Amino acid sequence: MATSTTESYGEVIPSRIPPVVEPAAAEPTVPVFTTSPQSLTHSLRSSRGPATAASDQDSGSNSPQRTLDDVREQVAQSIAVRTITKAEMVDSSKVGVVLTIAPSSDPLFLRRVASKIKHGLLTSSYLFAISTTCPPGTSAPLLVCGSLEEFVARAALLIGSKFLGRLETLSGHQMQPDGGRWVGMVQDLGATPFDEIALWDVVRKAARNPMDPLVPPPGSMGIDQMLANARTRLERIKPETAYSELRDSASPWPTVLVDIRPEAQRQVEGGINGALIVERNVLEWRFDPRCAHRLPVADRFDLRVIVFCSEGYTSSLAAVALHDLGLLNATDIIGGYKAWKQAGLPSEVEIAAVGIPIEDYWSVSRAGDSRRAPSSMLYN
Repeated sequence: MATSTTESYGEVIPSRIPPVVEPAAAEPTVPVFTTSPQSLTHSLRSSRGPATAASDQDSGSNSPQRTLDDVREQVAQSIAVRTITKAEMVDSSKVGVVLTIAPSSDPLFLRRVASKIKHGLLTSSYLFAISTTCPPGTSAPLLVCGSLEEFVARAALLIGSKFLGRLETLSGHQMQPDGGRWVGMVQDLGATPFDEIALWDVVRKAARNPMDPLVPPPGSMGIDQMLANARTRLERIKPETAYSELRDSASPWPTVLVDIRPEAQRQVEGGINGALIVERNVLEWRFDPRCAHRLPVADRFDLRVIVFCSEGYTSSLAAVALHDLGLLNATDIIGGYKAWKQAGLPSEVEIAAVGIPIEDYWSVSRAGDSRRAPSSMLYN
């Protein structure tokens, strides 16, 4: 039997559910439906074959005709099948997210989909988030359904945090006794791809088994592995190489030296005059060329940023964060400031590789900072 397709509110969704009436023709043509309810009904009638359609005309109402409610029922079944098919396993539970297309916000339709999912997973553990997209400036229903009320309760808490200020709960549609359902309205849901990513994070976390406090969660990594992974992306340099690069006026790109140590550490260990002081907690905002709060020098993606900390550990993670922003020339100094001192390098550097006098890049927003010497440039 050829599979049928049903267009769900403007989206054609392949259906694995057989048509209600068997086609009379041996090789029926797969119909293509329009978004009009009248066209949907007409096309579904036509899909049963010419002989059946003629019989309908001859015999009046002898054969039952598909209604719009029948269409919605089949669409709900199709979405449920697609949801279950595309689900992923978290521990021993199926989880998934579906954003479908609908011309209006209809929580009752989503509840119908949830019922189909429950019927298809009677003996399984599951958690799904189902919603419709909505026009800008409007709200769309978001339904969470699960096999356990505990799953749904966790998901509802996470949704409240992730969609803070955008969530409107619907009276009478929160926790239900039949396995657990929660419904809310979310403003501008689906306007960005980050909404779907956030919902996936919700269902994955909410469906996890209780954690053993002594066992690392799946997918986590220790700091040693994080550091090793970060350093595979860098071409780390020795202090002598960093000093040479900073003094190279023929460099093809601007080069800056950045001290990310906190103030207390700088006071104890000392510093390098000529370095930009950008503490770790604001580094990305100061060096993202797209950001309104960037430093004037961070106006290009080929900027060579040489980062150092005390011993060269935090600086590796910081340099990789700059890579993630697109500053692929960023790197860090092996051994950090302590290695710089041990190499006997000067405590003051006149950076020639910037291309223009570095004081032109020195700007501070607070009057208190203006008392600092230009050779110690602090950017909070």
